[in-house]
Amino acid sequence: MRPTPTLPVRDGLAPSYLWLQPGPWPDMLSFLAERFTAVPPPVWRERLLRGEVRNQRGEALRPETPYRSGDCIFYYRQLPQGEARIPVEEKILHIDDHLLVADKPHFLPVIPTGRFVQETLLVRLKKATGLEHLTPIHRLDRETAGVIVFSHHPDSRGKYQSMFQRRAMYKVYEAIAPLRAELALPLVHRSRVEEIPGQFFKMHEAPGEPNSETHISLVEPRGELGLYRLEPVTGRRHQLRVHMASLGIPILNDLFYPEAVPVGVADDLDKPLKLLARSLFFIDPLDGSERHFRSERTL
Repeated sequence: MRPTPTLPVRDGLAPSYLWLQPGPWPDMLSFLAERFTAVPPPVWRERLLRGEVRNQRGEALRPETPYRSGDCIFYYRQLPQGEARIPVEEKILHIDDHLLVADKPHFLPVIPTGRFVQETLLVRLKKATGLEHLTPIHRLDRETAGVIVFSHHPDSRGKYQSMFQRRAMYKVYEAIAPLRAELALPLVHRSRVEEIPGQFFKMHEAPGEPNSETHISLVEPRGELGLYRLEPVTGRRHQLRVHMASLGIPILNDLFYPEAVPVGVADDLDKPLKLLARSLFFIDPLDGSERHFRSERTL
């Protein structure tokens, strides 16, 4: 269960939290310096002295505060070197008392992770709207553009999240990929998609009972490429990218599938992954109305 934060939202970013486990650390500074090695100890000392690390009782922890197993600490995720702005722009398609629907650009992560904190769709939208409880209710890869739904009302969030768990949302994607004359379309592709051991960022098709299903059709040919319509029945991570690659028609500009290629520090903004979450449809669990949202972006 998520504990009640004892630090406020700052610059659109809610505090992170961590339950302290038994360990040998004499004080908070030694623990934080060892646990979060990307942040230099002097920086942790400054944050502690500024009161930016607090426990579940709201007490500001200092560098010399004894380490107490069982406590929960709240702190802000910050990158020591700062973040360069990702030069892409999101758009709000819809907002009401419960939901916000956004049109996400390529290259922008949805939530803070790794080297992205402020430059994420969630933080940008929180800053723009002031909605403190904004939370995405489904996933969209950083490389993928298109429609994504957020909840901003805690009391109704569970009802919307359950739609994804029950596969009660109908999603349509578009992709640009090579043509294969011998591939009979439309088709339904089913397989077992799992993580590759030791490669948490990449998935593959493994032997066993299928756990993923995608309906694939060709919308139109575009020279040696084609515009495809992809309708996922399930929602495995990287499912569409894995399925298309396994059929011999990998999505254009995919840096992971079928084989990962070396990637530089900077994104090539001229070569986005040609995958778009085009539309999303569902019956609203609160009032039974039909909700249909469509991206304004094109591939």
